[in-house]
This record gives sequence, structure tokens and C-alpha cells, in this order.
Amino acid sequence: MENQKIMDRMKVIAFRLKDQEYGVDVNQVNSIERLHGVTKVPKTVDFIKGIINLRGEVTPVINLAERFGMGESESTENSRIIIVNLGQMQAGLIVDSANDVIDIPTDMIEPPPQILHEVHEEFVHGVAKLDNSLLVIVNLNKILGENEIEQLKEIQ
Repeated sequence: MENQKIMDRMKVIAFRLKDQEYGVDVNQVNSIERLHGVTKVPKTVDFIKGIINLRGEVTPVINLAERFGMGESESTENSRIIIVNLGQMQAGLIVDSANDVIDIPTDMIEPPPQILHEVHEEFVHGVAKLDNSLLVIVNLNKILGENEIEQLKEIQ
């Protein structure tokens, strides 16, 4: 019975883009780093900000707000890079801030609504209702297309 309770919950890393809360499955997150030392790489799409040297590994960095079509966010003291697994590779996602780990009962997660204003529906796994707010859960497997993944592999 104890395992059933664990299976009925999803742990997410909560983060902020613009004025909205988002989350990603904690199982796909390797670490959360301060935003610094991004080296630009020429001839990449606008939302690929460059690469960082993360403990000896070259890691591509994506501005998630730009990827979602929300424009570029200004870097602040709270800006973070969430290091995630995207299929067979590691990448960093620039976010305005990374807040906490939230444990969400899976029955609180609803499918994405038909019309999403800020983020295209394909990027969204679901929406969780938390107290007086909504948490948009990002589907990391959908944030990049095949061409973009190939471009990231080339700059690694």
C-alpha cells in the first residue's frame, strides 16, 4: 500500500518564467546552477544561448522563455540554469528563478487546456492546481525538435 501512495505523487522542481510558475519532473533534473559563464556559439537558433563548462562537461544552454515564445528574460541574481536530461543528452535551461521541490498528487494534475496563452500546448505535460495558483508542468521530451537536438549535439 505504501508503494501505491508513492506512485500517486509526482515530484517536480518548481521554477518561474516571467510571472508564471512551471515545473519539471525531478527525475529529469541533474542539478540547479547559478547563471554565469555562458559562451555564445555562432549560427544557432536564438533560444540556444550557448554552452557552459559544467564540471568538465560541455553543456548547451537554452533560454526557456525564448523557446516558449515569451521573449528573453533579463538575468538577475535569482536567475538559474536547471541542468536536465533531454533524451540522450544533457542541457541547461535558463529560468528566472528555481523555487523548490513540490510533491503533487497525480490526481491534481489535469491535461493541458485546449488553449494556452503563454506556452504552446505541445510543451505541456499537464497543469496542477495548487492553492490559489496553477503550476504548468513542462514536457521536456517535447521542448526541442529533431533539428534542434542535432544542433545541440554538434555544439557539445
